[in-house]
Amino acid sequence: MTAIKENPSISGRIGAGGRFLFDALVGWLSYLRIHPNILTLLGLVVNIFAAILFARGLFFWAGLVVLFAGIFDMVDGEVARRTKRVTKFGAFFDSVIDRYSDLILLIGIVHWYAKWGQIFYVWLTGLVLIGSILTSYTRARAESLIPACKVGFLERPERIVLLIIGALSNRMAPVLWVMAILSNWTVSQRIWYTWRELRQE
Repeated sequence: MTAIKENPSISGRIGAGGRFLFDALVGWLSYLRIHPNILTLLGLVVNIFAAILFARGLFFWAGLVVLFAGIFDMVDGEVARRTKRVTKFGAFFDSVIDRYSDLILLIGIVHWYAKWGQIFYVWLTGLVLIGSILTSYTRARAESLIPACKVGFLERPERIVLLIIGALSNRMAPVLWVMAILSNWTVSQRIWYTWRELRQE
């Protein structure tokens, strides 16, 4: 009795198509021997352009540019692996440039709200900025004391996705509330987790 072959779902086809395009792009970049660190820097340049768009109030277009910048963020590591250029410095450099990208985007939003005198949202975006920095810092500092500290929900990918959703849907204000609360909640979770782990030692 032969098994009936099921047709792939629409989501499966989209996923397969996305993987094909991603592999093709990575293969092309690897063939050109473009250094992964150059791709990382290009991602920062694209995000600077997005920050300028945020500062001008062009949130929808800024969201599209941030989405485009994510391509560089995805391919640099895979290109490094395929071209055998994976280094500790490369991982460090990628993390540092990611922080620059995060902060420059938020500074663009701060500029827009400050331009129109919306001081409350300037402070709210500032809280998001603080949470973004400390989410990364608390993990790095904790892992110098304990083996791992990966607790918490709002990591960088989730923040970027929320930022894109807020920009494309023109609902940046509620998204900033979510980011401000959850990013700083993640920081508090990591402080508590580190304290508990060190106390057990």
